[in-house]
Amino acid sequence: MKGILKEHILPAFMILIGAACAAFSLECFLIPNTILDGGVTGISMMINYVSGVPLSILIIVINIPFFIVGYRALGKRFLFNGILSMAAFAIFLDLFGPVPSVTDSELLAVVFGGVLLGVGVGTVLRQGGCLDGTEIAAMLLSKKSSVSTGQIIFAINIVIYVTAGILFGWDRAMLSLLTYFITFKLIDIVEEGMEQAKAAMIITEHADELAAEIYQRLGRTCTFISAEGLVSGSRKTVLYCVITRVEVRELKRIISNADVSAFVTISEVSEIIGNHIKKIDAIDEAADVE
Repeated sequence: MKGILKEHILPAFMILIGAACAAFSLECFLIPNTILDGGVTGISMMINYVSGVPLSILIIVINIPFFIVGYRALGKRFLFNGILSMAAFAIFLDLFGPVPSVTDSELLAVVFGGVLLGVGVGTVLRQGGCLDGTEIAAMLLSKKSSVSTGQIIFAINIVIYVTAGILFGWDRAMLSLLTYFITFKLIDIVEEGMEQAKAAMIITEHADELAAEIYQRLGRTCTFISAEGLVSGSRKTVLYCVITRVEVRELKRIISNADVSAFVTISEVSEIIGNHIKKIDAIDEAADVE
């Protein structure tokens, strides 16, 4: 019962809290002051302003293709958490829709709306959910190019804010961009300093099986480093791999299922120089070099 509570019930509850926080920020701070979020949510807000189609419906419809792709890349658990996140987000948007705006001050709307949105999105991400398909698309695109996930997301949002400037005025675009920076920073704080990239070091006695599972599930290759325990004297292998923040929870689940005795550390990566090995036939070549 304790395992079910920790693994399923508590994460689902926190996803609901995060979705409610994000929806409240949009409906009670940002939307009344014509301030846009980035990504799919920002696109949905622009279409909503122009066409009048409910925001909750637009967010769900536009995110569907991204979540289908995310399911193929990250598995059933991601799909479940994603559906829960999106459904809760849409419901709370409708619930908070009739609530009056908290403030007419654009500055207060940017600051407090950005903070609440960052806390909400960060909480959902920390529990393995996702409110915006842009991050999924950026993560998958980064695997096939030398451009980082953060750079792709930033480029997409710049296009969105330029479009917002054309449609609603450049002051709206600049306020939206400022909100985006606040939100992005708060996501990092909620995620305990999580950056776009994370480095995982896994000490294990089942390196081959674990590395194959990580590659199959996440498409990430591992570097093998030979090691020896100080006390036990037994030979071990350290797996080193770089992943995105969306993949951290899935990596933990892979390790937990494959090797409960593994010792794992996950740290921040401030910069990546060089290319990851992305092809399965390159794994053996990398192992030979090492």
